[in-house]
This record gives sequence, structure tokens and C-alpha cells, in this order.
Amino acid sequence: MIELTSRQLQIIEIVKKRAPITAEQIAEHLNLSKPTIRSDLSVLVMLEYIDAKPKVGYFPGKKTSERLGGSYLLKETKVKDIQSIPIIIRETTTIQDAVVTLFLQDVGTLIICDGDGKLTGVASRKDFLKVTLGNPGAVSMPVSMVMTRQPKVVTVSPEDSVLDAAQKMIFHEVDSLPVVIPGTVEENGPRLDVAGRLTKTSIVKLLLDLEAKG
Repeated sequence: MIELTSRQLQIIEIVKKRAPITAEQIAEHLNLSKPTIRSDLSVLVMLEYIDAKPKVGYFPGKKTSERLGGSYLLKETKVKDIQSIPIIIRETTTIQDAVVTLFLQDVGTLIICDGDGKLTGVASRKDFLKVTLGNPGAVSMPVSMVMTRQPKVVTVSPEDSVLDAAQKMIFHEVDSLPVVIPGTVEENGPRLDVAGRLTKTSIVKLLLDLEAKG
């Protein structure tokens, strides 16, 4: 096990807090010249404590990320890195067909779009149960009658951190979120195009993968 010097430990801390950061900026934080820390940077890259990307700078490396654990991983991973394919139905789909889709696709929530592919709402198993229990005629109703409508739908962007998305899920007590890209601004707000969906299962898998690598 190679013992790191106090300066090398300082460099790791600086990179952790300020990544991406250039060698010049690291040297400036340490009040040293770039040539003075060149060998430290080389050693830390070689030992995987930091990582370097040409023309971008330095990032925390594999060992630093592992040591920082799950919270760091959730903060650094973007939604687009773990999002899955969205299960989309139209507003005109009947509740019966929607429920069949729900079970065939083994999902807890369906994303609902209009004919142009714009997000208009979401509907969960709970929504369908509420309307169908004791009301057999409800199966022929369109899902637009039971869905949570935009703009009340909680969404995330592909560029959001997984940590922010997880906090939204917990706060709003939902198991999945539509991943959307804002488009042109229309009368009732920006058009939201669905790019994917993020589930609690995907987040748990990300953390389990980290644990397995450890």
C-alpha cells in the first residue's frame, strides 16, 4: 500500500470539491507552481485516485469514488446514464388496455402522451384501482379521465443528478419519474418530450453495483 503525502491528499480533496479542474488551478489553490505538482498528479492518476481528461481537467478517480460511497455516486451520476425506455400510451387508450399494458410491461406507472408525443400525464396502478373497484363500467373509459395531468406531473431532465431525482421521488412519494426534454413554449407552458423514465429499481441497482465492486 503506497502512503500518500499530505500534498497528494490535499490534491485529492481539491479535485473532489472542484472537478473538473485543471493542473494550473490545482497549483493555484496550493500556492505552488504547476511543475512542482506534476509528479504528484502523475502518481495520483496512476493509483486511480484522480482521473484526467484531455482539454477538460482532473476528476475524482475510481478509488476516490469508491471511498466516497453511494451519496457521491448518486450526485455524480446523471439521470440519462441509468434511465430506461418509457412505457407510453395515448390519452385515448381505454383503462382496460392501459391495465393490460401495465401488467405485460411489469411497470407501476404509465406515461401518457398526446398524438404529437407531448407529455400530458401519468397514471399509476393506484389510479386504476381507485376507479375500477366497484365500477365495472370504468374499464371502457379513456385514461385521460384518471391520469394526473401536466403540469402536476413530477418530471426530471436527462442532465439532472440521480440524487436530485431520488429526492424528488421521496418527497412526492412516487416510484418512477418521466425523463423529459423541454421543447417549444406553447400556450400552457413548454412542450415536454419524453426521453425515458427513471425508476427506484434503477437507482437501487446503481447502488448495488457500487457495493459489488467494493
